[in-house]
Amino acid sequence: MATSPPRSPNSGDPPQAGNLAVALGAVPARGWSSLVARLPPLADSLLLAAVAGLLRRLYVGRKRRRRRPALPLPIYDDAGSSARIAGQMPKAFAILEDIVQHTMSNLHTIQKSLPYWKSRAEGSNSHKMYFMVFERGPRAFVEATCQTLTRLRSNESPSKYLLDSASDMVSTKLAVLTSMQHCLAVFLAEVYSEVDNRREGLTESSDKSLHTLFVILNTVFSKLEASIRNATEGQTLLFTHDGNSSQLIFERLPEVDVESPQWTEALSTDAIAMVYQNLQKLDSFVFSQLSRHKKPRSMTIYWLPYTCGAIGLSACSLWLLRHSSLMGSSDLDNWIQDAKESVVGFWDEHVERPVISIRDELFETFKRTDKRVMEKEEVQLTEETLHRMLVAFCEQTKFKPPQDASSQELLEIVTRRYEMESAHPIWNLFGGELAVAMLIQVQKLKLDLQEAMLELDQILKANEINFAILAALPAFGLSLLLLIVVRAWAMHDQGAEGRGRIARHQRWQLLIEVEERLEEFKECMTKEMEEEALCKYGLTLYTLDRLYKAVELHAKKTTEWSSVRQKMFKLAKPNVGVSDKLDVLQGLKWNYACLRPYLS
Repeated sequence: MATSPPRSPNSGDPPQAGNLAVALGAVPARGWSSLVARLPPLADSLLLAAVAGLLRRLYVGRKRRRRRPALPLPIYDDAGSSARIAGQMPKAFAILEDIVQHTMSNLHTIQKSLPYWKSRAEGSNSHKMYFMVFERGPRAFVEATCQTLTRLRSNESPSKYLLDSASDMVSTKLAVLTSMQHCLAVFLAEVYSEVDNRREGLTESSDKSLHTLFVILNTVFSKLEASIRNATEGQTLLFTHDGNSSQLIFERLPEVDVESPQWTEALSTDAIAMVYQNLQKLDSFVFSQLSRHKKPRSMTIYWLPYTCGAIGLSACSLWLLRHSSLMGSSDLDNWIQDAKESVVGFWDEHVERPVISIRDELFETFKRTDKRVMEKEEVQLTEETLHRMLVAFCEQTKFKPPQDASSQELLEIVTRRYEMESAHPIWNLFGGELAVAMLIQVQKLKLDLQEAMLELDQILKANEINFAILAALPAFGLSLLLLIVVRAWAMHDQGAEGRGRIARHQRWQLLIEVEERLEEFKECMTKEMEEEALCKYGLTLYTLDRLYKAVELHAKKTTEWSSVRQKMFKLAKPNVGVSDKLDVLQGLKWNYACLRPYLS
């Protein structure tokens, strides 16, 4: 982006550059803005210009993080794009990008605070009282407590006082932020409209484009100055700028014709310096308002939980110190040793041994298969022995079974003989075949037991990997939980630019917000509310800028980026009808995968 050139010499002799540079280095960050506005203009001090630009970037740039420009200006047609690629971009383009970037950044900062105060305004009475007492910092907590005790002593209602104070505070902050948002949105819409109306002059030679730019900026800055003045006079935007109640007055840029002899390189350089001086005044004004009306920091909102956590941590530290070796106690060492043994035991039982078991199950299958074959042969041997015993028993009892009789048929013969013999058990035990029949029954029982053990062994071996995985589930669960926590921490600040379902839903919400802004703009135009329509158009541009930035990286990974960019560029053009823009928006909502709320 363009840097701020030296200022024009309008009054007085400049002081020495070296002494003033030293003085500038000693200026604190909060006083830099007011000092820049009061500096006498300098002509030939390049060293001072460099020091001033450096300090401006160091101090003013720290106030808030700048958002890179995303949404293209309406002057980037084919000619503008070719000039940009060739590296011959006019200075006017860079200055306009700076102005749009600053305005978008200020609108983004305001937008981050507005939902917070709206939620406080719409909250219940208990939420408002909690906010007044516990969410404004420890000093406000002490003041609210003292006010409550004072009113209790005087038999007054402290809740009514807290609710009235909360309503006044929130309504004031909402009024200030809404007025600032309105002024900046109208200013942004005016910039886009004027740029679109004078695009031919901006795409000409460098000097002619600068002359056209100065005319545009005089128009838009004067309108912004008037809108802020009107808001101040209406007591909607009461502000204190640089410590004193004053009006925001912008420097008027020279509108000298390029063909006139008064147009010189020094004149254009001084005019560019005044542009950045006006921009610096606007940034300083917005920052002074946001410093008093923006959303409180997280440390301020959650100071009470943080304080309780700090107290608890301190108490825990003292308790640990009392049980440590520094105080002559071995409790802490014993606890550490027990914890170490528990961790080692958990690792061995739920991680190492299950993983080794899974590895053995996967890579030593054939070795266990050979062992199963040996077990089956043993069962087969027992079965053959039983068959021979059955044949011998049948031959001994003079039963003639068929030659191809199975073991089951022979067993039925033995069973019938066993029933006959068991009628006279004592006699047949010594003189009959009862003892042999009983031995055959024992052999059959042995065969059944071996077959059952073989089947059970096969079931256990088939599910061994499942048992190992079941033993490792606690470790897998902890690893998954850790992964989710790390992923949530890594994706915390990406918002709509990130990946996943939540980011896609946020991009879809931005599309819906653009559609709502266009509908509001159409309604304002129908009711001939010109200024309100400009505000809605400026807010539409801001939302489009957020959407453009959110979808850019995702669309570039596919072939959709060129088409998406052209359609967003069409949505931002002032000379395109609202109905056409709504049709384009419908195409964006359903025809591009990067903007859908779900994966198709």
